[in-house]
Amino acid sequence: MNTEYRKPLPGTDLDYFDTRAAIEAIQPGAYAKLPYTSRVLAEQLVRRCEPDALTDSLKQIIEFKRDLDFPWYPARVVCHDILGQTALVDLAGLRDAIAEQGGDPAKVNPVVPTQLIVDHSLAVEAAGFDPDAFEKNRAIEDRRNEDRFHFIEWTKTAFENVDVIPAGNGIMHQINLEKMSPVIQARDGVAFPDTCVGTDSHTPHVDALGVVAIGVGGLEAETVMLGLPSMMRLPDIIGVKLTGKRQPGITATDIVLAITEFLRNEKVVSSYLEFFGDGAKELTIGDRATISNMTPEFGASAGMFYIDEQTIDYLKLTGREPEQVELVEKYAKLTGLWADDLENVEYERVLEFDLSTVCRNMAGPSNPHRRLPTADLESRGIAVHLDEALEEEAEGLMPDGAVIIAAITSCTNTSNPRNVIAAGLIAKKANELGLVRKPWVKSSFAPGSKVAKLYLEEAGLLSEMEKLGFGIVAYACTTCNGMSGALDPKIQQEIIDRDLYATAVLSGNRNFDGRIHPYAKQAFLASPPLVVAYAIAGTVRFDIEKDVLGKDKEGNPITLKDIWPSDEEIDALVATCVKPEQFKQVYIPMFDLGAREQAKSPLYDWRPMSTYIRRPPYWEGALAGERTMKGMRPLAVLGDNITTDHLSPSNAIQASSAAGEYCAKMGLPEEDFNSYATHRGDHLTAQRATFANPKLLNEMCRDENGEVKQGSLARIEPEGKESRMWEAIETYMERKQPLIIVAGADYGQGSSRDWAAKGVRLAGVEAIMAEGFERIHRTNLVGMGVLPLQFKEGETRHTYNIDGTETFDVEGELSPRAELTVVIHRTNGETVKVPVICRLDTAAEVHVYNAGGVLQRFAQDFLEESA
Repeated sequence: MNTEYRKPLPGTDLDYFDTRAAIEAIQPGAYAKLPYTSRVLAEQLVRRCEPDALTDSLKQIIEFKRDLDFPWYPARVVCHDILGQTALVDLAGLRDAIAEQGGDPAKVNPVVPTQLIVDHSLAVEAAGFDPDAFEKNRAIEDRRNEDRFHFIEWTKTAFENVDVIPAGNGIMHQINLEKMSPVIQARDGVAFPDTCVGTDSHTPHVDALGVVAIGVGGLEAETVMLGLPSMMRLPDIIGVKLTGKRQPGITATDIVLAITEFLRNEKVVSSYLEFFGDGAKELTIGDRATISNMTPEFGASAGMFYIDEQTIDYLKLTGREPEQVELVEKYAKLTGLWADDLENVEYERVLEFDLSTVCRNMAGPSNPHRRLPTADLESRGIAVHLDEALEEEAEGLMPDGAVIIAAITSCTNTSNPRNVIAAGLIAKKANELGLVRKPWVKSSFAPGSKVAKLYLEEAGLLSEMEKLGFGIVAYACTTCNGMSGALDPKIQQEIIDRDLYATAVLSGNRNFDGRIHPYAKQAFLASPPLVVAYAIAGTVRFDIEKDVLGKDKEGNPITLKDIWPSDEEIDALVATCVKPEQFKQVYIPMFDLGAREQAKSPLYDWRPMSTYIRRPPYWEGALAGERTMKGMRPLAVLGDNITTDHLSPSNAIQASSAAGEYCAKMGLPEEDFNSYATHRGDHLTAQRATFANPKLLNEMCRDENGEVKQGSLARIEPEGKESRMWEAIETYMERKQPLIIVAGADYGQGSSRDWAAKGVRLAGVEAIMAEGFERIHRTNLVGMGVLPLQFKEGETRHTYNIDGTETFDVEGELSPRAELTVVIHRTNGETVKVPVICRLDTAAEVHVYNAGGVLQRFAQDFLEESA
């Protein structure tokens, strides 16, 4: 630790590092112009850097240079159980590999505090109209995940620095916001800004508190856990000036969906955003968190707000200790992290967004940045032929566009009391007027925190939501993550028999095709009160602003405006019913983790028949072999916007899928197949999810008219035989055939999903050649030893008429962002040379790639140091 700038923090018994003084020593006047993010990144350099390296590293930040790496040491790692467990399975496998090489496995531990919250395992099997839904869903979760939970319990006693919050307590992001983040850390006598990485792309949720927190893949998280710095270059920091005030009746969800469309259009991919201005000052932390949470939907890496009075009010509201609240204010004001000290910041780019322009919005039908104003439902072709729908309903049939799932879910919205109370009020008014949920709608309410139940009860609204079918089904990440559970068999059969256009409406952050439910052909994002309204309407063909929801006792028509609560009603209940005591009541016992016994062995006793937890293969077989980069055949040729849901879906496993067939072979009953996500600790199940999305469009597979077929399909070459994707992967694995994937722009957008990289690597993919990569997925590819290659600007797969019959070689010397050559060999003997950019962006990434991946690199370094 560098001590040159260490000073006492006035009024406390703590020290701090004077970053302002360090910056001013290099360039007087520079600190006042630095963005908030730059100040936080500079502080950890002043605190952690060796003195001889400090000046050069700080110059990178002062001068907005991006040509050199500097180390970032996040204060902690947060994980949900899917990627967190997968990361710990990797570490347990690493212990085995170390032990086999004569090293001490007990020394392989997270060095950085790691918090794992079990929140991604629960499926909504019992819906919100079942009074016993919560208990039923938890019982099913425990039964299905016994192997996983056994392993997670073992990690608590086997690894140092790992805290586990068990299932049934809430969503990691909401718990992070409401409890886990101190905003300012105090460790070893030193105060410094809280920072974290999380194994989920929505980790920026807590950026709303002024905490630099970004989503990373599990492989990058493992690097941080093991005490290694996350090497980074100064990000592109963009100021987003919020002006104006929201219009009456507009929710934070409406605002964030408008901002998502705006920022996607402004091309902010991988940027760190800083929201400021008079509009930002007026937003509560609940509203700010709704915006920050959607950062990955913007395409950005972080969505920061400054620390100000709203931050302090929120820390008090959520029951933080008075001493901690005082420390946050004192530290922020002294070190220039308080909003008033950020008025002269100079951004390289400033975008402006007027909150007063926001109308009521949804997003869909298949992308979160595809904004859908509710006033335009008819003109966009969503709301049509309601008369037909009414006739179908009268005949006892589901209408076209039937909403089969209406879910109030996800940290995006349930961490905002204003949104949740608005949903409760709309339910209350609907009940008073005699409106009911349509019988085919599977409704549910899954708050990200137990506190939501307490303030809804205080407001007298929980019973109103239950009456309408929105009882609490879980405190977990459910429908938003594809864990929407099974449909009523009769409803499912009707959808199949009539090939019905069935849909979902949810208050989540993702609505990619195939994600929410296999039988929901499309999905729409909406605010919690709108979700309630659509459960009453029962179809997306309904014009939610104009059409009649029902009639009152006098026969008068009821429309949305008749049940929509006023801002005054919402704000009055938030002010009187959301209290600090509720947060203390929930979180004090939850975080009383108690004393722990030491595990009997540092090595896990793997269960051979488990389809959930299996010793990872990353040190053996093909993965331990050399990557030749010669003679690679395309596994798939893909278009733009390929998401990690395409690459490795997370939703329920179908019996007819490759993973379903494997689970059945392993003796698992179909009702317990669970989701792809829950099986990611077993590579034999998880690799069968590779490209298993039914909405995949592999351009190598076409019908007789030349149209691309939809489905999990591949074409085995050189035979030209079309097959299911998994059969192609198995065939190529048996042949030890190296593979490549060719794709368009924005490859790998979406969730920070390790298996989107692990699955292709285990299949034998050595390189991905695309027009561009989303940040988290690119780092995951590197972490698995897959080489990301980027076409030159203006060139695409079409430029070279790539159809999948070719083989590919990669030539050139690997170095950060070097120009390499891909040699295409066509079947007619022709060769074409394609210049590409090596997307190993840093020297550290080249180092990791050369070793074969993150885990192989660590094992090599660990054994060398031990020797």
